[in-house]
Amino acid sequence: MKRVLTYGTFDLLHYGHIRLLKRAKELGDYLIVALSTDEFNEIKHKKAYHNYETRKKMLEAIRYVDLVIPEDNWEQKVSDVKKYYVDTVVMGSDWENDERFEALRKYCDVVYLERTEGVSTTKIKRELGLQRAVNSVDQIPIPKHK
Repeated sequence: MKRVLTYGTFDLLHYGHIRLLKRAKELGDYLIVALSTDEFNEIKHKKAYHNYETRKKMLEAIRYVDLVIPEDNWEQKVSDVKKYYVDTVVMGSDWENDERFEALRKYCDVVYLERTEGVSTTKIKRELGLQRAVNSVDQIPIPKHK
């Protein structure tokens, strides 16, 4: 059985995410998604609209995904590859040449897939007018003044 692993936040799940997961699954028999925890996103200065548990449940409902594990830190990648007997790590092409993934070539194949043009979580958040937390309320629309 060939095992494939990918990493991400997978917030505001969209077609680009589904397409990436489908293509990743096509590279093997078993797809593992290491999902960034809320605490790790905070370290990365990212804030997801949905919390970890909600994002995990959404990923588990996708037929291409076999297992969702927490991503707690940048350093866990080698141990994930070893612990789950990963043959291939797959990431979006925006991560190409990043040393954190290139270093995994000692342990498994690393494949970068082209992103889906025209769709991204950042773009969706911008178009919906979502912003950072204000008064502890997260991702509220930016008021429009007339």
